Amino acid sequence: MKPGRGPDEPLDPYLPQNGNRGYRASRYELELTYKVHSNRLTGKATITTVTTEARSWFALDLAPDLHVTKVAANGARNTKWVHRNGKLVVTPAQKIPAGGALVLTIQYGGSPKPIRTMWGEVGWEELTEGSLVASQPNGAASWFPCDDHPSSKASYRISITTDSPYYTVANGALVSKQTRASQTTWVYEQTEPMSSYLATIQIGPYERRRVGSGGVEIFAVHPPRLRSSFDIDFGRQPEMMDLFGRLFGPYPFADYTVVVTEDELEIPVEAQGLSIFGANHCTGRRGSERLVAHELAHQWFGNSLTLRQWRDIWLHEGFACYAEWLWSENSGGRTAHQLALQAHLGLSRKPQDLVVADPGPQLMFDDRIYKRGAITLHALRLRLGDENFFALLQQWTRSHSHSSVSAEQFTDLAAHYTDESLRSLWDTWLGEKALPPL
Repeated sequence: MKPGRGPDEPLDPYLPQNGNRGYRASRYELELTYKVHSNRLTGKATITTVTTEARSWFALDLAPDLHVTKVAANGARNTKWVHRNGKLVVTPAQKIPAGGALVLTIQYGGSPKPIRTMWGEVGWEELTEGSLVASQPNGAASWFPCDDHPSSKASYRISITTDSPYYTVANGALVSKQTRASQTTWVYEQTEPMSSYLATIQIGPYERRRVGSGGVEIFAVHPPRLRSSFDIDFGRQPEMMDLFGRLFGPYPFADYTVVVTEDELEIPVEAQGLSIFGANHCTGRRGSERLVAHELAHQWFGNSLTLRQWRDIWLHEGFACYAEWLWSENSGGRTAHQLALQAHLGLSRKPQDLVVADPGPQLMFDDRIYKRGAITLHALRLRLGDENFFALLQQWTRSHSHSSVSAEQFTDLAAHYTDESLRSLWDTWLGEKALPPL
């Protein structure tokens, strides 16, 4: 923050330090070089924005571990800047009116490491060989300067140069790959708007192959030793893609990639257009198939439709959890109703001290949000009937494709699919701590 200026009003009370006012970012162009064995990252970020108010300074989120060397605002080299407490505050030489163009160019470097949060470590993480990025909810600043809030969506061009033996994946389409001596430069273009926490880079001793070519191409990126196990554990992804396309509407991106790391991961993670699993999820026993469905569903609910405020996390996790149940119901497993009853019984035995509509930051990734959010959707399905319920989901994904959403928008839309008031359903399932009967 600029000396002598107070902080802006927080964009989100759940993450008061993240996100910035005064501009809207529309594009990030990242030129990165990463040395795997020394974990050394150098970068140049060019961020195109439009100002939303006239002010003398603008802030970006950037972890203290990364050291800024140069900053230019609209090409001016005499731009003043301060990097302190996870904020890079830039003072352009010329004052920019509201609605003006502001292009920030930042050169930086350091040894990236995850950001410690109340939810664990998030962001750039070293692997045994390579690295992964899993930034939910506020880890993007561990590897590039950004407006790190989910409502800030932009297109991305990510160029990363790293050691040639390694395969490198980022969001979007691979538009060029060039090898010189011992290094390879990979350039990816993500044209659909993306929140910063969904931006990712995956580096490892991987092979890439196509594993599904129905309506949507599906790719696998994994260590060669996991090929046969992958084909078992992830073998039904094309069927999942077809099912979710029918139930939720067309898949929102050009293709879908699943990365399996050499290391074990506690939980899989979604990024825009990809999901990342650990080797422990790829055993050849199909023991993680519900997670495979869950992460795929996030491409609709979380990546295309992204929450505006973190309190509405059930719009991501409740929908993805319900997608697990829908996959089970449509693939010869238990019905969604049976799974909802089982989840309801499990919730009844746990503390009922959580409000789904506003759980607070400490509980926003609590498993009870996932389960109760999913049961809320099942209760809605029982009320509307299948035809109206799935028409609602398709209208929801179509109307808000690649944009930011709120729970209020969903509940307002649902009201169009019934003549009866849904207020009591929302009040009891989302607004009260006590678990209602199903």
